Amino acid sequence: MNMGENAIELRNVWKIFGGRAGDAMQAIRRDGRSKQEVLEEFDCVIGVADVTIDVRVGEIFCIMGLSGSGKSTLVRHINRLHEPTYGEVRVSGRDVLALSPLQLRQYRNEHISMVFQNFALMPHRSVLENIAMPLEIRSVPKNQRLKIAEQSLEKVSLRGWGHKFAHELSGGMQQRVGLARAIAADTEVLLMDEPFSALDPLIRRQLQREFMQLAQTMNKTTVFITHDLEEAVRIGHRIAIMRDGRIVQIGTPEDIIMQPADDYIAEFVAGISRLKIVRAHSVMQSLGDYLQDHRDISADYQRVSEDTHLDVLIRLMVERDEPVGVEDAAGHTVGIITRSDLLRAIVEGTESDE
Repeated sequence: MNMGENAIELRNVWKIFGGRAGDAMQAIRRDGRSKQEVLEEFDCVIGVADVTIDVRVGEIFCIMGLSGSGKSTLVRHINRLHEPTYGEVRVSGRDVLALSPLQLRQYRNEHISMVFQNFALMPHRSVLENIAMPLEIRSVPKNQRLKIAEQSLEKVSLRGWGHKFAHELSGGMQQRVGLARAIAADTEVLLMDEPFSALDPLIRRQLQREFMQLAQTMNKTTVFITHDLEEAVRIGHRIAIMRDGRIVQIGTPEDIIMQPADDYIAEFVAGISRLKIVRAHSVMQSLGDYLQDHRDISADYQRVSEDTHLDVLIRLMVERDEPVGVEDAAGHTVGIITRSDLLRAIVEGTESDE
């Protein structure tokens, strides 16, 4: 598959927990029952409600929400750890729900990897043996799978630790082993369910940076679950924000910060720094609007690309108190940013005093 194509497609996925999930689903589709009504009438809980998403090949797609929002439940439909009550799940064009038990085991082993929050390492196996497990299941010869495990270990900066056991490693090191196991499996899709949330903040930031560097070289389609919006903004190409089992908004970090879909999203993004997220094209005046009040564009104006971040624009305007021209990929001036535009972009991203 090529970049731009969809690697994962979820269509109208519902997950209802309870003995009468089928009856509840029929009532929802027929009468539009609410979450509370489903609980009272059928003693069932709606975990995921009518979710439709597309994840592109090579994309890091973050699903973000508070505890109980349905994000972890949703991601487990991709590898069919959860069976949907209703909906469609396709990975690389393949109908995952149509797989037989044997096909499903093969699919999970060869096409999709998962990194858990709790590391999920086997205590009686060495680090290398833990990393090589997916290859062992595929009956890859021992020497070959241990060689691949060694290579994966190097990629996560744990060279020389292969013969240790899980209890001899710190939490951050154990999480690196979990990531190395996913790398060794070399699947098209990587699912990461809050992989760094149990770690200390300093280790967490370090692993985030290392994962982002690895992601650039691996080019894996990744679905990354987190309850931390700052983590989602830092890591994700796009973010889906969930609430009560539903998707509230999907967009790039810049989209979500600049154009929150509702007050719930706006409250989330209020404290996020815009400096390394918002780009020039989101804060500029169009060239036409600028020229209504100005006869021409000064030849002395500094020029920046549409993708220039706010922090760079601030430095430019501190050095020279004049507007900045914004150019498209072809080098044509398409907009202007004044100090007022820049200040507005910064101030609107701060939390109010209320």
